[in-house]
Amino acid sequence: MKKKKKTVLVVLGGISKERDISLQSGKACVKAIKRLGYAVRTFDPAKKLLNQINRSKVDVIFNALHGKGGEDGNAQSYFEYLKIPYTHSGVTSSMNAMDKVVSKDLFKKNKILSPKYFVLNSKNIKTSNIKKCIKKFKLSYPIVVKPSDEGSSIGVKICSNFKILRQSVNSLKRKYINLIFEKYIGGQEIQVAVMNRKAIGAIELRPKRGFYDYKAKYYKSAKTTHIMPADLSKKDYKKVLKISEKVHKVLKCRGVTRSDFKFFNKKFYLLELNTQPGMTDLSLVPEIAKYRGISFNQLVKKMILDASINR
Repeated sequence: MKKKKKTVLVVLGGISKERDISLQSGKACVKAIKRLGYAVRTFDPAKKLLNQINRSKVDVIFNALHGKGGEDGNAQSYFEYLKIPYTHSGVTSSMNAMDKVVSKDLFKKNKILSPKYFVLNSKNIKTSNIKKCIKKFKLSYPIVVKPSDEGSSIGVKICSNFKILRQSVNSLKRKYINLIFEKYIGGQEIQVAVMNRKAIGAIELRPKRGFYDYKAKYYKSAKTTHIMPADLSKKDYKKVLKISEKVHKVLKCRGVTRSDFKFFNKKFYLLELNTQPGMTDLSLVPEIAKYRGISFNQLVKKMILDASINR
């Protein structure tokens, strides 16, 4: 009797602002999963609710969602409820990594260096409050203001003076509840991939744009330079890999993660950890893996084999 192929359900798209990237990631993974010999189906939460996944027809869920709803513990809670093994991090670690206020607090408690910051709720965002907090937390310009729960640099504004900061805040506070005000860190843009608790490499990015924003990340036309391995001394390269493994462990992550750093004045500042890194042809985790001799197919296979529940 012929052995039945395992069926992998790729969950992609969704309703977040990162929908387009999720569709690209998902499509690339579907191709790889087919090449690996699995039966593959797709599911888009923008078209059907996650609780409509037919558990009897699925062996593994490959989570290719990005942003709100897919990266913040929401989708993961459905997968746990359905008791279908799934890829990437679990409910709590996804929630904590996506909420920059919670994750920054955890970084601080675990002595992981991150830029100085303060948080204001949209209701408390008055000119006097902002000025008071800038003074209290000893922030100097440029100051970064960003939503506390978005990914892919969506809503990130770098402000060189108070006038620009106030304009940025006025546009963001209409859409978001909590805003983070953070000291801008210059220096090298370094990102590290961790797979199954082990750092596999660090890449450096040199954007042609003002900073490594949404377009620099996802559009070839932005012509961001990728340097693999990152241009660091051996000692610093090892150091940033070690910090990334620590962050992955602190947030109790599973599967693949990517940690984003700035290296300035011989110090690594952790900006954030991503529990659902992109899997497009411009994405960094596949590029880092390739340098390590891990093909895209092998990367996807490792992620599928790591899938489980109770993550």
